[in-house]
Amino acid sequence: MIRALMGKILKNEQCYDVTIFQTPQFGQTKGYKQVYRLTVVGEDHDDVLAEVYRMFNVPDLVPKDYTARYMGTGDILLIDEGRNGQFCYRLCPDGWEKIHRIHLR
Repeated sequence: MIRALMGKILKNEQCYDVTIFQTPQFGQTKGYKQVYRLTVVGEDHDDVLAEVYRMFNVPDLVPKDYTARYMGTGDILLIDEGRNGQFCYRLCPDGWEKIHRIHLR
């Protein structure tokens, strides 16, 4: 993300629009709401997922305007690539799992 702001994106990297969804309480399976949106620079989705997880679980890296809880099991990331589509991932105990869609209520 810092490289994007400084205009130093490497050749293999691109900017991804990422939205974080969480339930009101940890462990719930329904009622996801958008809690934060940001742009992340990375080579691919795996790179972006790792960076976002790191950013929202290391206290010194969490953005100052972020008010939700740390990222945990069950949280969902939406990666929007514009015309190339939207991709959703749910954090599971064994890593990120691609899912088909989010049920928002």
